[in-house]
Amino acid sequence: MGFSVSGSAAIIFAAMFIGFGMFYTATSNGFEQVTDAQQDRTDRALTQENTAMTITSADWHSSNSTLILTANNTGATALTVSEVDVLANNSYMTGYRTDVDGDFDTDLWVPGETLTINVTTLVANPNRVKLVTGPGVADSTEVP
Repeated sequence: MGFSVSGSAAIIFAAMFIGFGMFYTATSNGFEQVTDAQQDRTDRALTQENTAMTITSADWHSSNSTLILTANNTGATALTVSEVDVLANNSYMTGYRTDVDGDFDTDLWVPGETLTINVTTLVANPNRVKLVTGPGVADSTEVP
């Protein structure tokens, strides 16, 4: 009778030890994932807060059906050109050519530089255009 009580107590203590180890590991990993997600959200909010962009001109050239947009990075965040989206009359544009201060090969748009976008896929003058940056900051303007 003494062995069965001691044996069952040892089994219960071992099970509690293993169970606590699994519970602690799962809880710790979950807490770390939540903390990392909150930090990522804070970093994205800070990036968005420091991002500013202004469309300086939007010119439609009817002779060759080309829309030329110029925008200045007026914020404190360097932006990625490939993450800038163009909307013309609420239609998403693709296949446009970009350059940053005359450099056609760069994908980096740092503060103080001018981005020029040439859209040649339009058939008519868009009334309104909008640029949206990677962090989600946007600017729109009328096209004369």
